[in-house]
Amino acid sequence: MRQWRPAADNRTGPWFWLNPALAAAVSVALFAGILTLRWTVTGVDHSIAMLDVLPVSLLALTFGFRVGLAAGSAAVGLLAVWISASGETLSPLGWFSRATALLLLGALVGAAADRIREASRVERRAMEVALLQREAAEINDRVLQQMAAAKWLLESGRVDEGIELLEATMSIAQQLVARMLGSDSVLPGDLRRSQPTVARPHR
Repeated sequence: MRQWRPAADNRTGPWFWLNPALAAAVSVALFAGILTLRWTVTGVDHSIAMLDVLPVSLLALTFGFRVGLAAGSAAVGLLAVWISASGETLSPLGWFSRATALLLLGALVGAAADRIREASRVERRAMEVALLQREAAEINDRVLQQMAAAKWLLESGRVDEGIELLEATMSIAQQLVARMLGSDSVLPGDLRRSQPTVARPHR
């Protein structure tokens, strides 16, 4: 029987979910690189502005809606710093088009990432429940088989053998449940005595 483990052990997903610190560092490096390009390359601001979608999207996918919206705001802020320091100008339409695109990108991608993560958590939980139910059914079947055999022994007059089988069955049931729940789990009746006490009937 496989031992059940919680979903926290199932580290799967894209690299930026598994290593958010690295994703944040890459995003900061992208922001810095884009700002450097704006200072060093002239006459191509429209093309460079398109690169802002990279760090904004990466942060939104990694951290969700709030950080995605903040990343879009940061991109707009860095654009404002560059325009202010370089003496360039933008028309109201230019500001609106750039700011709206970056903010919507961060918000929408972040919201989508949140929904994907939530759906993934729900799916993992459903898989855990299905596995738990299957293992519980296996325990139930095994214990019932042992109990039926013990009942037959008792009815046949083989009382000692029947009681021994009952004791063994109870011990096996405790071991299986503890194995399913984890080695640190505490089971009633398993804590103060190594084997359950069974009253032997008088012959």
